[in-house]
Amino acid sequence: MRKYILILLICCGSILSAQTSQKIGYVDSQIILTQLPEAIKAQGDLDAITNLWSSQLDSMTLAYQQKLADYQKQSATMNEEQKVAKQQEIVDMENKIMKFRSEKFGQQNGEIYKKQEEIFEPIKQKIYAAIDQVAKDEGMRFIFDKSGDIVLLYADSAFDVTFKVLDKLKRGK
Repeated sequence: MRKYILILLICCGSILSAQTSQKIGYVDSQIILTQLPEAIKAQGDLDAITNLWSSQLDSMTLAYQQKLADYQKQSATMNEEQKVAKQQEIVDMENKIMKFRSEKFGQQNGEIYKKQEEIFEPIKQKIYAAIDQVAKDEGMRFIFDKSGDIVLLYADSAFDVTFKVLDKLKRGK
């Protein structure tokens, strides 16, 4: 694996040295998202939704725990039919909690992830448009995201266009 990475780096180095007119830049999208007013508001909206659902889940869990504790205290005085009925209520509450958690916070299809996409999509498009414009203005061929999945082992700050993109976003030009 290292052999392939080394070969890739050598090839990239050769290409870059052969084409010295290629300008490369990078942005730190985390800085943009933490300083762009629209992104800050969107994150606040998403946090408010998350907090609402979390508090609903907490109250459901508290009611479940109370029902379970009551059952455990009273089960000795109940007949078999009453026990079965109370156990079914407890199981139903547990299933309701698990369903709510899955619907709201599920890994791939939870409402929170859908809301995040819905809320942040216009902001992402605006950021991409600003990056595109800065790249054209600066004559850059490539712009990487320093905070993304692409590994950036070294970045000369002379090629950092994060604040130019942020400035373009804030000015709206």
